[in-house]
Amino acid sequence: MSQVFPEGRVVHPIEQESFRRLRARLDTSHFPPLTRAVVERVIHSAADLEYAEDLVTDEGALEKAHAALHGGAPVVVDVEMVAAGITRRETVCRLKDATSGPGLTRSAHAVRLAYEEVGPGALWVIGCAPTALEELLTLDADPALVIGLPVGFVGAAESKAALRESGLPAVSNISEKGGSAVAAAALNALLYHPVSSPTTSFTSPVAPVSKEKS
Repeated sequence: MSQVFPEGRVVHPIEQESFRRLRARLDTSHFPPLTRAVVERVIHSAADLEYAEDLVTDEGALEKAHAALHGGAPVVVDVEMVAAGITRRETVCRLKDATSGPGLTRSAHAVRLAYEEVGPGALWVIGCAPTALEELLTLDADPALVIGLPVGFVGAAESKAALRESGLPAVSNISEKGGSAVAAAALNALLYHPVSSPTTSFTSPVAPVSKEKS
């Protein structure tokens, strides 16, 4: 039977079983609540347990971002594929309106256009283009959170390292991997987490289980 969770979200039994198996293979109980929510949902989206060691988060930043998100802060995405993965919140994506030019990619121009539209205080979710993340770091965007998980062999790891060095509130990862699905998953983890008790132990559709023996 499907279960109903915060904000009326119905969780399919397949998703419940997926999280049960994830927790059977990986102990996530040591993570603080929102960090655990992000780590588990990213792993779930990619079926990649290595994200538990690869992701870089800060619980305090996530708590503030969670409050901003549920307080109505805008969500900006770099590509429509990220937007497609965020089904419970309207997002801003200006890639269709952007153009490239000398020293400026379409993705970077789209970030400029989006910032002109939303101003400071938004949550930025970048899962495709390193140049979008690089451009965001040049702006005085004062973001509530930057989910910087672009993917690729050129510029992805470097742009994420620059994000961490910037001191902005962020979710990033060390390696070159990433992508639209995992970026959307990180934002969804904050969307699905309870509003009334953001520091409670609820992090996913199932309760923790003991590790399966190999």
